[in-house]
Amino acid sequence: MVNLATETDLELLRQTAQLLVAENERLHRRLLQLTKELAQAKGNTAVQLELEIQRLHEQLQARTRELFGASSEKRNGSQDAQGSAEPKAKRGHGPRAQAQLALVEVVHELDEPDQICPKCGGDLAPWAEQFEQAEEIDVVERSFRIVRHKRQKYRCGCGECVETALGPDKLIAGGRYSVDFAIEVAVAKYADHLPLARQVRIMGRAGLITDTQTLWDQLWALSRHLEPSYRALGPYVLSAEVVGADETTWRLMESTGAAKWWTWAVSREDAVFYRILASRSAHSARAMLDGFAGIVIADGYSAYQSLRGELEEQAKASASVSPFELAACWAHARRKFVAAEPNYPEVSEVLDRIGDLYEVETRARAAPVPLEALRELRRAQSTPIIEDIDKWLRTTTALPRSSLGEAIAYTVKLWPALTRFLANPKIPLDNNATERALRGIAVGRKNHYGSRSLRGTEVAALFYSLIESAKLAGVEPQAYLRAASTRAIRNPGTVTLPHTLLPDPSSN
Repeated sequence: MVNLATETDLELLRQTAQLLVAENERLHRRLLQLTKELAQAKGNTAVQLELEIQRLHEQLQARTRELFGASSEKRNGSQDAQGSAEPKAKRGHGPRAQAQLALVEVVHELDEPDQICPKCGGDLAPWAEQFEQAEEIDVVERSFRIVRHKRQKYRCGCGECVETALGPDKLIAGGRYSVDFAIEVAVAKYADHLPLARQVRIMGRAGLITDTQTLWDQLWALSRHLEPSYRALGPYVLSAEVVGADETTWRLMESTGAAKWWTWAVSREDAVFYRILASRSAHSARAMLDGFAGIVIADGYSAYQSLRGELEEQAKASASVSPFELAACWAHARRKFVAAEPNYPEVSEVLDRIGDLYEVETRARAAPVPLEALRELRRAQSTPIIEDIDKWLRTTTALPRSSLGEAIAYTVKLWPALTRFLANPKIPLDNNATERALRGIAVGRKNHYGSRSLRGTEVAALFYSLIESAKLAGVEPQAYLRAASTRAIRNPGTVTLPHTLLPDPSSN
């Protein structure tokens, strides 16, 4: 019955897809007809009409690929987002080493009636140190408990002195929940993306009766202790010579006048700093990059260019202002050409050359080389590739509003920023590291729909920043939060950044 139902569902899906394709084709034909009629009414030439029809046809094909194509940046299913076509590692089903798990040995003995020899009827004696062994992965169910702390009182025989033993570190003075409990809730929400309501249900199955407001109170209290560390994280990230910057949407359910909020990220190799702001403007970019005078690698979003222009104008009037330099992301440029390739096969040439750029970087990473050696490697091998791409861009013609024309225009506009990596070996080829740092934000946004209040955005930015930075630094997030919060509770205002802790050996 299950197989029959599955086949029926698949057939319904196939029929639905065919109907959608047919409807797309009908709308396309109707669009062409109306476009011709409109062009005739306006008196447009036949050439202009054909160009417009071609552009609309490209847009329709692109939309169809979005609906029915695979969600991937691979070209023809063979190359990854960096242009390489390396085979995937084989996936096996053999046992994996579990070095992190505790080993518990359980000895199984024969029942007393079975300790008799079936041949002669004699008694069976244990054979010293001889066992048949097999391992299995078991689970210890998570549980909650009430810990009653009894602080011993002491008194002196003189009757003038009474002392009481110290108790545990408290998250909230007089509070009922421990620091570890609050950390557990924070990691579950901001690392494992479990909404508070779902955590309440999970805890209920383990016997703990609580509610979302109680869990939120623990998160808020924990965030107050970690606030100094979060505030110090931003300047630490901006102390790097090269940072990546990116942004993604965020939802604020509380009515504030802004239809859409944005999570801004600035990253370096071992840390990332987030802020959730009400706009995607140059003003918000300034809030993230205030005082930074190094190199920012980003996509072609105009806010960064506008901010740099503002800083340049200020620098002319004040010597104390230093604008940052912009480097562009080759992964973003590549995506434009990947989108155009189905309609323009000649794009494969420039995509292959971009793939060659990534192969140079891959070889450099495989055998880490000093910065000066990387500079020389790029000069010798990447520069000729860049010259080939430049020549292709200058000699290839395309309609300005076509997918190929837009890809060429995007790349040409950002060309100085795209080629800046040749002169500075500290600049990566793309901004993929910052994009990866935003994945947790995107998953969390999908699972718990954003924040209910402005205070919620502040808490989310704090925990995402500290947890994701711990991952980048090679420190287990829960261990980091425990160390940072314990230090801050004992000495208010203490700053503990993830990279200052010893890396977790299990992260290697």
